[in-house]
Parts: sequence; structure tokens; C-alpha cells
Amino acid sequence: SAPPVQTTSPEHLTNSKGPTGANSIQKAPLQRTLTPIAPYGEIFLYNNPESTPDHGAKEGLQKGFKDKIKLKKQRKKTPKQKESMEKGSSPAPTIPDPFKDEYSTVDECASILPRAGLDPSFGVTPEALAVGPAASGPNDGSLIMVECDLYSDPADALGGVTRNALPDISPYACFYGAPKNQMLKVGWLDKLSPQGNCVFQRRWVRFDGESLAYYNNDKDTLRRRQSGNRQGGQREMYSKGMILASAIRQVRGLGDNKFEVVNSLRTFIFRAEREGERQEWMETLQTAMRPPACGSQKRSDSLSHLSSTNKRGLLDVRGYKSRVLVSLVGSKVRLCKTEQDYKAGLAIAEVELTAANIRDVDRRGFEINTPFKNFCFTAESEREKEEWIEAVQESIAETLSDYEVAEKIWFNKANRSCADCRAPQPEWASVNLGVVVCKKCAGQHRSLGPSISKVRSLKLDSSIWSNALVELFLEVGNKNANSFWAANLPLEEELYSGASAEQRATFIRRKYRERKYGRILEGFHNLQQLNQALCAAVVLPDILQTMALVFSGADVMCATGDPTFSTPYLLAQRAGQRLQMEFLHQNKLSDFPRLEQWSENTSLSDASLFMDGFLYISSGPAKTTLDRRGRDDMARRWCTLEGGSLSYYESERSPSAIGRVDVTEVVSLAVSTKETMTGAGAVFTVELYLQTERVLIVGAETQETQHDWIHALTKCFIPSKVEGLVQKDSELIGRLHYKEGHDLYHWRTGWFMLEGSSLHFSSGDEEGEEEVLQLKQLQELTVSIHTEGEDKIQVLLMVEGRRTVYIHGFNKMDFALWHSAITLAAGTDGKALSDQQLTKNGVPIIVDSCIAFVTQYGLCQEGVYQRPGDPGRVALLLEEFTRDARNVKLREKEHQLEDVTDTLKSFLSQAEDALLTKELYPYWVSALDEKDERQRVKKYSTFIESLPKINRSTLDALLQHLYRIQQCSHLNHMPSEKLASVFSSCFFQTRGQTPQETTVVHDLISNYITLFSVNEDRVQQMEKENSFITRWNDKKDTTFSPAGDLIFEVYLEKRQPENCCLIKVSPSMRPTELAETALSMRNVTFNADDLWTTFEVIENGELERPLHHSERILEQVLEWSTLDCPSSAFLVLKKFSGAKKDGKDQRQFIKGDYVKFNDGSSNLLSGHKFQDKYVVLRAEKLLLYRDIKGTKAEKVIHLNSVKCYLGLKKKLKPPTGWGFTVYTDKQQWHFCCEKREAQVGWVTDIIRMKYGSDLCTKSVNSKEAAYHKFSRGGAVTEGQKIPTHNHNTSKQV
Repeated sequence: SAPPVQTTSPEHLTNSKGPTGANSIQKAPLQRTLTPIAPYGEIFLYNNPESTPDHGAKEGLQKGFKDKIKLKKQRKKTPKQKESMEKGSSPAPTIPDPFKDEYSTVDECASILPRAGLDPSFGVTPEALAVGPAASGPNDGSLIMVECDLYSDPADALGGVTRNALPDISPYACFYGAPKNQMLKVGWLDKLSPQGNCVFQRRWVRFDGESLAYYNNDKDTLRRRQSGNRQGGQREMYSKGMILASAIRQVRGLGDNKFEVVNSLRTFIFRAEREGERQEWMETLQTAMRPPACGSQKRSDSLSHLSSTNKRGLLDVRGYKSRVLVSLVGSKVRLCKTEQDYKAGLAIAEVELTAANIRDVDRRGFEINTPFKNFCFTAESEREKEEWIEAVQESIAETLSDYEVAEKIWFNKANRSCADCRAPQPEWASVNLGVVVCKKCAGQHRSLGPSISKVRSLKLDSSIWSNALVELFLEVGNKNANSFWAANLPLEEELYSGASAEQRATFIRRKYRERKYGRILEGFHNLQQLNQALCAAVVLPDILQTMALVFSGADVMCATGDPTFSTPYLLAQRAGQRLQMEFLHQNKLSDFPRLEQWSENTSLSDASLFMDGFLYISSGPAKTTLDRRGRDDMARRWCTLEGGSLSYYESERSPSAIGRVDVTEVVSLAVSTKETMTGAGAVFTVELYLQTERVLIVGAETQETQHDWIHALTKCFIPSKVEGLVQKDSELIGRLHYKEGHDLYHWRTGWFMLEGSSLHFSSGDEEGEEEVLQLKQLQELTVSIHTEGEDKIQVLLMVEGRRTVYIHGFNKMDFALWHSAITLAAGTDGKALSDQQLTKNGVPIIVDSCIAFVTQYGLCQEGVYQRPGDPGRVALLLEEFTRDARNVKLREKEHQLEDVTDTLKSFLSQAEDALLTKELYPYWVSALDEKDERQRVKKYSTFIESLPKINRSTLDALLQHLYRIQQCSHLNHMPSEKLASVFSSCFFQTRGQTPQETTVVHDLISNYITLFSVNEDRVQQMEKENSFITRWNDKKDTTFSPAGDLIFEVYLEKRQPENCCLIKVSPSMRPTELAETALSMRNVTFNADDLWTTFEVIENGELERPLHHSERILEQVLEWSTLDCPSSAFLVLKKFSGAKKDGKDQRQFIKGDYVKFNDGSSNLLSGHKFQDKYVVLRAEKLLLYRDIKGTKAEKVIHLNSVKCYLGLKKKLKPPTGWGFTVYTDKQQWHFCCEKREAQVGWVTDIIRMKYGSDLCTKSVNSKEAAYHKFSRGGAVTEGQKIPTHNHNTSKQV
């Protein structure tokens, strides 16, 4: 059990002036509970001899700690130096030998007072133990010094000391002063001038064991002597030159009372007046050069512990003509002429900082003021000046420091390096967290706030370091503390001692505030369970379990249920657990939320939306996201984010903010993933766009810090329902107005996030799901001006597949940001296939366009792909595709076939990686070892599956194209062998065509159907398309101008050039999809009530047919090749009232009426005249009777093979303008009506009966069907209503 606690009242300490520190600074009397703790083997101070512990007491002291502290290696004893009593200084202990054990506290083997009294042979004199002016008796109030040595035999330790009394122990256990530099030799000498003129100059020379310095005169010698005691031997005047004793290599005598001091760089020659004086100087210097004998004390600087802040650099110093190398080591500033002199141990003078202070003078200047002289320095930059001021201030503070507490804390080996960055000799601690940290990390701990970390200095805050607190740090140590705080720290996220302030702040915030790396205690589900476990833990010695519970959220002040011992602290006190009491005392104001709040998401928690740290701020006009190369107007500011406001200050000490931004007003946040150069260096910026059209730019020094600030900022203005957008590596995130899909009538507010070439967006509604637009696959990207009431707004239209999205921003600046970012993301930004603008099938547009053009115009050309194109035109066309492939339209009259084929081959050859990938090259070639072609094809299929998705889709398109080409080899003379020879170097990106490569490509072309599992319908479709294309070629009708295979001209309302759209028609495209695509390209909104209908127009516009929604566009268009003049046919979109829903049952429908009829025959009797006939429509047949009474039809037309057109050929001279024409396979039938309503009625009824449904799809008014279609990329349906806008201007992006 722990020894009883002796309570010392303040009255008992009234007569004690308190212990004296290492720098002769008297400490305040200790007014708190003192305990007999001495686990360190140091020298302790007692107020009187009666207070010294006896034999039993010492055994009690040792018993509690020998199990906790490993026995250190016995050190050699060194005699203590004898100090003069006139100086009145405390006896200095032996300085630990740095070449022995690195961390001794005080020499544990030093002699102690009782042994000195019992053993006359013990070599310590009474003078060496005297303290104060009168140290002879125990009744004069002086302090008597004894040593508590854990490692010596108790029987030898305290044999002659008064027993049975508990010691009144000061918590300041040991003194670590260093002996003052003693003046070894001083006097006048002649020094040979360095100019080599054999001129000796009179110099006052001093040697103090550390350096040999010489002065111009000794006019202040008397004053220096008079102030010696008061100033502790400080020199008042500064030397003209000096040689460090450690740099002296040899001292040799010369004739004529001269001697020389040899240095690695120079030789100094001095001359004395007498031979005896010269001999004294030589002996003094030579003695100082000898290595110290075993057990002797080594020479030391004025501080045995040098400051960790060492700095060196060139500065301008007032009074010196040229720049001087200034070095700061420990408590001295050394001035040297050059870097070479510094390394050789030569200097001009040294400035002692013990009684100095530093002052900021101007932008680049600072001043060090000593009692004897002011030194004015000028640095190259303001930042360098600030670094010097900070370093000198730390050194000045170092002269006032007391190392006794630090030495105690460092006795635990784990405490000898920083708990966060592992920097050596940390001199600060977080007293509630139980970690010892370096100065740089301590600054970041302060920013956490005292509720998380209470930072104290080991050297300057000595009043708070009670024995219990010191013992707590020895018991815990950094290693045990990190077993909780860094239990899950990844190796790649560890902090290193050279980390920047930003990196340090990020790491420490994550470690202690967010507890990202902390150990999670299992089995605790609520705060009550944590508190119960804490109450049980504090009565036991396991302090680490208590720490884990408190740091996991247990309440230190929780109710225990015991009215007498109502808090965990009182429970620990009852159990005599002093360390538990100390830990609970230090954490009584700590606030750690329950750890489970952080376990699900290691990012910043909603529980603590507070951040602070240094950022670079600029509130000037923003550069676009495309141009962030540099900013010179960013200033480093201390920033805090709290309560939804971002405030920034001149510095962390500034009382008032110089600016504040309400983050809830942010509409967009742009992230720069690349460094932005500023006047202060490279930073990673974040741009905040506000509703007020103001932009605030903030910059972080590291990407990790930038990432943390982004998470904190976005939590202030983005609702939790769309937080999934924030988790991604977004480049741009914010709010926009948009409409698309299910509701094109109203603008809605949505949340958008740009990540690479993907645009994610969500409405933020409960049922709203996140949707994605692949910007590389946009078919349309257009900006237009829309009128909304009295306002004109810019709207960005995006069409992807069968999907249309409109967006506009909150202001012009916001819209410009999104427009430029989306345009950049949708463009071509590299040579890789994935960097290209893509079709909806994931094929680069350049490949798709070239294939379509060659299929249309080169399918029947002899030697296609073998004929070379013009290099200049090829390079120009390739550049156009690279700049914006989406807007390159290949036309037969404007582009040569050979140029297009070479453009395709050049693109494949110059891509970042081969289409078949260089990585798989050996596998493709090795497949040829299989002689059986079917086995080879199986291997090829495996390799194709392992290709990247875009490579696979591109290969599919190319092989399909080449398969078509070789199918027409009887016309173009390009069988698969020749095509393989041409494309092998393109597919593999090799310079020559090896037989192996050619064979592989030949196999791929020949077996395309098998490799890509092409179904029979698709094969027949390709053959049908080929036959039509070759038929066109036979007709030599070059005026027919679809711009390549499957690309056709579609007109809006009328066939006029300004109304033309070029649309890629896929084999599966139907009229509704075509109408939606064309209207979106022309920025015309699709309103179902307008009844937009696709018409096939032939015979130079005399006949037009509304297409049923189930018809395939491509099949109808390719049949134009059977016309006498295919170029006269075209597609047009018009509003057609006949497309209204009828709702009739077509199976039971019967229609009959008189209509004028002409069968188009050349019968002379008929005279080409129209005759009245009674026409009946029923049972999918059109029946013609002579009159209404007729029982037998004169003509029967089966509707399953007819096409019904509005209009009649003018050469028939119809009696009215309201007719329709029915085409069969072999004949044409012409009908003429009296009114337009009758004309439209007959045509629409014939079409309805033929297809069994209305012209428009039945799901037009079904919202659910509309959603289903859009989810598959379907057409816009009747449920999608938007208001008609005035399109003042339209600009193609």
C-alpha cells in the first residue's frame, strides 16, 4: 500500500523561502500537499536535518518504485567541484558525461551527507556542501542537501540521519547548473598583423577555457572587474577577434618571446614581454587542449542543455562593411566573417543572451540589446527576420529555463521523444492527455483548446509540476499513451519531426480532437456503461484503463451513487490511488465526446464543427478554375470556423477578426488539386462563391489540410441528405437550378458535384436518388439565353444519350464557373482513349465519325485504307478532333476519303496506349501457338474481356467496321488479309507489320461475329445496310448526303439550311427518340401537347408520311435507295394534330365514305381522272366499292404491306389539294378528299389500323412509364412539360 500522505499547511512553509532553481531564481513557496516521492535518484532538499528520512523511510520510498523503474547502469563517481564561499552560489553537481548514458538525472553515485560524516576517507569537504552564507549548523534555517539513491544499498544510505520523520520534500528535486567559465589567463600581448607586414599590434588578450579573445584595449578592465559579481562575469566589451579553444590544434613557442596558435585555417602569432609570461600563456593553452582525464569534468557552455533552436545565416550588421555570418547556438550569438571562418572555429565576437532582449525594428531589421551594446541586424526578407526573432527569443527564454522537471520526465525512455512527431528531447507536455511533446506540436495542441489539451512547459511552468504529476508521467509515458491515441495509426499517416505547421495541425487535430487513430473500447454502448466502468477502474492501480475510459467519453464528474464518495476522484482518494487522483484532477474540465460518434465516420463529426489554423486568404476577384497558376495577393491569416462563420485574423493573437464570411451563403466551392503559386510559396486553394457575387479564396499548405477544411466548410452549407456527394474527391460542388427528366416544367434547386468527367447531382429530396451525367459522352453542350419573366438568364443544355438536362446558376459568376468547368471536363484532355469525347456507346467520337464516313463513302472504293491522304490536311483534321470532336462534322464535299482514313489510323497509332494494350502483346502473339482457329478464338475472347472497357468498346466498333469492309471486298478489293496488314501496326502501335501481328488482326476481323457474340438479327441488319449502300453507289447519286453511315439530315418544320440537324441514327432509333434528339439540339423544348411527329418526305416534298412510333428510322431511310431520286427524300419534324390519341378499338373499327380515286394507270378511257368510289376501312383492309350499295369490292388493299402518304403528285392534277397516296409493293393508289380533316383522318386511321395503335406511344401520359424510359435513356414523353422560352441567342460550345 502507498505510504500515508503528510499534509503540510501553508503556515508550515511560511519561514521557507522556497527552493532555489538552477539559475539562482527563488521559487515560490509550495502551498499544496507534499509527498515523500523520490524515485529518481536525485539530490533532495530538506528544510532542516530533523526532516531527513531514516533508514526505514528510505526503504519505503524505494519499495514503491523499484518495480516500476529498471535498474540503470551504475555510473562512475566524479568529485564535485569546489566553489568559493564568497560568491555565495550553490554547490554545482557533477555535469553528466554526455559520452556515457545519455539521460542521467543527477549522478546517482554522488556522495551523500551522512556517508561523508561516517567515512573520513570520503572525498567531499564541508565547503563543497555549504549552502548559503552560514551552513554550519542545523538551527539557522539553512537547507541541508542529501541524496536519495535508489540504486545503492539502503544500509549504507542513511545510517546516521535522524529517523522516524517524514521528509518535507520540495518537488524540485535536482539542480542542473553548469560551472561558470573561469578566467584562466588575461593580459597584454603583441599580436602579429594578418597583413604580413611584420607589424605587431598591442592587444588585450583573454582566455577563459572556451575561447581565446583579443581586444583593442583594456580601458574597461576596471569596470569589468567591478561588475564581475553583479553580472556574473559577463564581458562588457566585445572582442575584435576570437579563436574557439576547441579549434586550436597546436601551440608552439618561437624565438624572441613569441608563440603561435595554430588553427586549421590560420596561424596566430603572439609576443609577450617576458619569457616567463610567454611560458605561462603556452602552458595554459596547452593544458586546455588536452583531453579531460577520466573522472574530470568536461568543459561546458554556459548552459549544459543547448537550445533546440540553432540558426545560421548571413545578415547585415551595423558597423560592419560586409555581410556577416551570424550563428545562434544555445545562449550565444556568434559573429563570423565567413562560412569558412565559422567552420574553422574563428569568430569576430560572441554576444551572450543571458541579460539581453530583442526588438523588432522595421520590415527587415531587428535589434539585440545587451547591457553593453545594441546590435542592429538586417535580414534579406521579412520572413527571415521573423525566423531570427523567434529563434533568439527562444534562446533568451532558454537562459531562464529550469531543467529539473524535464530530467525527471525524461527518466522514462518513451518520454525522450515527442509523442506526435518523435522529435528528441521534448520540453512541453499535455498534462491531461499524459503526453510529452515538442515545442512545435505544443503550439498545435493549444489550438485544440483546454477542454481537449492543457499544455504546460517542462522548463517554465515548474509551479504546476507536483511529485504526483511527475510520477503520473513516469508511470504512463508516451508509449502507453499512444497505445490509445495512435492504436490505429497507419504507417503512411505518421507525423515526422520535419513536418510543416499545416501537416502538424492536421495530424494533431485528427489524433486528439477527432480521435481518428484511437483505440475503440469494445462492449460499451452508452455513456452510463462508460461511467460505471470508470468508477470501477479508479479504485485500482491500472491508470491506463482509466485514461482509455475518459478519452472514450466517460464523465470524470459523473455520479457514483455513493453520497459520501460522490465522484470518481473521491473514490480514488478513499482507495489511496494517488495517480488516479492526479489524472482525474487534471481532466476535471476536459470534454471528450463518446468515441462511438466518431467510429462510423472518421471525417469531421457534426459534434464538433470547429476548426482553426493558418490559411492563405484572398478576397479579390477570382481567377477561373482553368487558370490557377499563381496569385500574389494571398496573405497568411489565422482562421477559425465556428457557428457556420469563417473568420480570419491578422495572427492567432489578434483579438478581432479582419474579415468574416457566412458559409451558409456559399453556393459553389471550387477545389484546386494542383499547387497555386503565391508570394509565400505553393498552396492548395479552395474558392468560395457567395450569393452576393463575391469570391473568397483560401489556401492551405498541404492537400491534407485542404481536404479537412473542405469537409468542414461543406458541412456548413450542404444538407446531410446529399453528404454522399462530399465524400468523393470533388473538384467543384454547389447548388444550381436545373430541370430534367420527369419535370421539365419547373426549375428545381439541386446539388451538383463535378468529379473528373462525371457530373453527379441530386435534388436533396428524401426519395431523390443521386444521378450521374458522363460529360465525355455528351452529344450536345450548348449555352443559350432564356427569358424568365423580365429576367434573361444563361442556360447550359447538356444532352447525353436520350437524356436532357438544363442548368443555370445563382448569378453570372457562379454560372461562368460551372460552364467553364463542365466544358473542360467534357472536352479532350489527353491522348488516352478515356480522355476523348465519347459516344453514348463509349467509343471515341473521332473513331465513330471516321468509321461512319468511310462506311458511307468508302465501302465500295477500291483500295480503301491503302491510299495515302494529304499529311497537312490529316494533321489539321486530327487537331480539330482533338480540340472539340463533338462539333466536327465530316461531309463528303468538304473532306477527302483518304484524309479521313489516315486520320483514323494516325489517332490509333498516337494514342497513349495501344488499342490491344502493350501489356497484353505477348499474350496475343502467343495465342498463335494454337493451330486450331477455334482454340485461338477462345483465347482472344479471354484477352478481350481483360481489356479496359473503353478499349473493348472501341475494338468492337472497329472490328465491326472492318468486317463490313471485307464483306464488300469484291468491290473494294480489301479482304481481311489486306486490312490486317494495314491495321496491325495501329492496333499494336508497332513500327513494322510482323507476320504474327497481322495474323492476330486477321483472326479478329474474320471472327468478329463469334468474338463479340453478335446475334443473327444484327448480322442481317449489317448485310441489309451494306446492300443499300452499294445500291446507292450503283446509282452514282452523290447528291444524297447523309454525313456518313447512319448520320442523316433532319429538318425542323421546313427544309431550310438553318433548320437542319445532323443526327446519328442507330439501328434501334424510333421516331419519338429522333424528335427528342433533334429538338434538344435546336434548343426547342419538347411539349407533348405540341404533338411533334417525324415525317418521311419523298418526291421532292410532294408526299409526306407520319411515322408510327414503332417504326425504325434507319430501315425506312435506307429504303430510299429504291427511289428514282434518293436525294429528294428527307426527314422533317412537325407538329401534327392527327397524332392525337383516338382511343378506338382498332379491331372493331369500321370507316366508310365517298372518296375520289385514281389508280395511276394509263387507261385512255379513264383519262387520268379521279372517279368517286365508296371506300371502306376495316379488318386491316382498304376496300373500294362502286357505290355505297355495292356488295363486292372492286379492289382490296391489305394494309400490312402498304405505306400511306399525305399528298398527291402534281402531275395527276387532283381536283382538290387534300389527297393521300397509298403505296404497295407494285402499285400506287391515289385518293382525293374534299377537306383537310378528311385527308388527315383517312391517313391516321389507316396507320392506326395497320399498327394496331396510335401514332404516339401509349405511355405518353404515363409518368411511371416516362421514368422507366429515362432510366434506360428513353425518349422524353408527354408528361414532361416545360414552358416555352424565347431563344434570343444560341451559341454552340
